[in-house]
Amino acid sequence: MRRVVVTGMGAITPVGRDVPSTWEALLAGRSGVADITLFDVSPFEVRFAAEVKDYNPLAYFDPKEARRMDRFCQFALIATREAMADSGLVIDGSNSHRVGVIFGSGI
Repeated sequence: MRRVVVTGMGAITPVGRDVPSTWEALLAGRSGVADITLFDVSPFEVRFAAEVKDYNPLAYFDPKEARRMDRFCQFALIATREAMADSGLVIDGSNSHRVGVIFGSGI
């Protein structure tokens, strides 16, 4: 029997750009659903979604790196960085083979 240990968490969501703000919003019952702002919705019947609001990739990545990555990949890296920082784990040659990341996406 193998054990799994969650050592750190990371999140970037429609209700928060990190775990504490997301958790606070969830406990308060805040919804992340609002009018779509990322593209023209006039040809569509549905005009609302749960977008990550006020997201600026340049706050997390240099311009060249941000241009090369799809938005969902940026979110994955941001959440992973937060989880790694939250864990306090130092990865080196003695433990690198025992480290993994589980990523979930609504795409």
